[in-house]
Amino acid sequence: MDLFDNYLTAPFNILPFDGEAIYYGNVIPPDAADTYFQQLLAKICWENDRAIIMGKEIITKRKVAWYADAAFRYSYSGTTKTALPWIQELQELKQFIEASSKETYNSCLLNLYHSGDEGMAWHSDAETALKRNGAIASLSLGAARKFSFKHKKTKHTVNITLEHGSLLVMKGETQSHWLHSLPTTKKILTPRINLTFRCINQR
Repeated sequence: MDLFDNYLTAPFNILPFDGEAIYYGNVIPPDAADTYFQQLLAKICWENDRAIIMGKEIITKRKVAWYADAAFRYSYSGTTKTALPWIQELQELKQFIEASSKETYNSCLLNLYHSGDEGMAWHSDAETALKRNGAIASLSLGAARKFSFKHKKTKHTVNITLEHGSLLVMKGETQSHWLHSLPTTKKILTPRINLTFRCINQR
């Protein structure tokens, strides 16, 4: 997909060692990013996320959705989801992200953060269902949010602002050595949609 090729900037690795988190900057022009944001907000089957923490089920304010090539099952934080079939907008974005990152993906976990009050605690995406050291492409739409990395051993931290229409691709040994988070903030009052394209092992 070459729809926005002339808009791409030179990517660079924001991690100093033990991994690759390639930031491509704003890969989708603002007008197109606005359109995709509104389409996904309306068409995606959003539902509140559930997690099992210390044996207790927690229902988050953040909403999620899981789409893929097939009805893949994906388990994390004590819950399991079954993928829905792609909608047209997700297929378009998937093809564009694959062309931009030179990687392939067969699934997408979407997160809807209604405001800066909603975020994500430190974690790594290392579920056994995911392809080991496979790429995870994170496309941001909506409110710009701070995104943080913390090295598991040295505790070295790296922060970056993920802007509307921007792309960050984590790959290599990043999940083995680094945690990442989306810190909460009272300063952000508008929503953000995060699409994380990934590759599920097919059995």
